[in-house]
Amino acid sequence: MIALALVLLLAGAPTVQPVQEMSWLAGSWMEKTPEREVLETWLLPVDGAMRGVSVTKRAGRPELIETMTITAEPAGPTFTATIPGQAPTAFVRLPGPPGEAVFENKAHDFPQRVFYRPCGEDLCAAIEGMVKGELKRTEWRYQRAR
Repeated sequence: MIALALVLLLAGAPTVQPVQEMSWLAGSWMEKTPEREVLETWLLPVDGAMRGVSVTKRAGRPELIETMTITAEPAGPTFTATIPGQAPTAFVRLPGPPGEAVFENKAHDFPQRVFYRPCGEDLCAAIEGMVKGELKRTEWRYQRAR
């Protein structure tokens, strides 16, 4: 009886999806607001890895170019972001349903979590973490670039 309960419990537990299950992220995505314009592009998974780049433009500021990878690592699928002049930062994917990706690095100053999920035809993304004892969150709603 205990074994059956354990099997049922584990069967319902969320699992970490492999990198290949994130092909829904592939493509070019754009968000335009009065404050900024962001273009984020992801390639389809190849050999267990996805590669992406994000370009953010704001009036009166230099472009911010961030390169990103999602790779299969022993700890699980890992999102690594690299901004020029900074060390790469790795975030490990948390268990969750297919079609949603939450990556976490509790040791990073900000953000500690990176979120991606489809929102109908759009792509929703967010970063969040604690800053001076308060939860800070930034969200994007990208439309597929045409």
